[in-house]
Amino acid sequence: MVDPTLKWAGGKRHFQSRIGAHIPEEFNCYYEPFLGGGAIAFGLELSPAMLSDINPRLINYYKQVRDNTTELLAYLDGFRDPAAEPDESHQFTDTSHFGHDIDSYYYQARARFNKRPYGYDYDPVAEAALLQYLNRTCFNGLYRENQSGGFNTPIGDYDNPDWVQEERVRELSAYLNIGGVHLFEMDYKHGALIGDGDVVYADPPYQPLSSSADFTEYSAEGFDATDQRQLLTALSHWANKGATVIASNSGVMADQYESAGFDVYTAEAPRSINSDATNRDAVDEIIAVRNGAEQTARS
Repeated sequence: MVDPTLKWAGGKRHFQSRIGAHIPEEFNCYYEPFLGGGAIAFGLELSPAMLSDINPRLINYYKQVRDNTTELLAYLDGFRDPAAEPDESHQFTDTSHFGHDIDSYYYQARARFNKRPYGYDYDPVAEAALLQYLNRTCFNGLYRENQSGGFNTPIGDYDNPDWVQEERVRELSAYLNIGGVHLFEMDYKHGALIGDGDVVYADPPYQPLSSSADFTEYSAEGFDATDQRQLLTALSHWANKGATVIASNSGVMADQYESAGFDVYTAEAPRSINSDATNRDAVDEIIAVRNGAEQTARS
């Protein structure tokens, strides 16, 4: 089992065994179009696999873990405590791209990480290292972008955060380097090859439980109710072609998935987007499954 190197809102480590129980022992190819933290693909070490996400910096990160492990770890090892003074040897020691004051190493690192969306030249390995560093030192490990694509999560409050995660990085690199595991920057709509004997697991940004619970801005593009309907149409199409299709979402989507012919299982999952751990209530989530063919599931 490979543990994720990144914290990710909506990560599925708590559902790994339940989702894995619906994945056949034998399949042609595993597709995961909302990769995020990768808890299912990595944790179950699924292969062959086509892993994708619409977030270009996330896919770059995984490619650098795969291809430039040593250099990535060297970058990570050289970072400073997030509350330290800015590093005079790097850009953005005083102000950010937009003239905002830089008062700590964390906010300098955040400005350096945002070079790509704001039109600056960037180093792909350095960007990947900064993503992991910020993910491990930002507020609640939360990846959030503004409408321009800039990462804007504030600094977190941690005692001795481990942003290097060397063992996990090396284990993930080994998995990503096995034959048949491929990474792509694209959305779920590029699924023309999915068919009979394949497995699809979709874990999109969730439909909000209420009008006030709209935390879905993991990327600048967002994911609204229209996107949810279009995704369900695509998932149904792949199931009709013979693929085993599994999806996670919030409980408010249960009726729509049932109407589309999915078996829907309800579960409670810990809500982790709350700075106060005592207020992280359990929320209803669903696992929806359509088996495209008679296959033997994992025990």
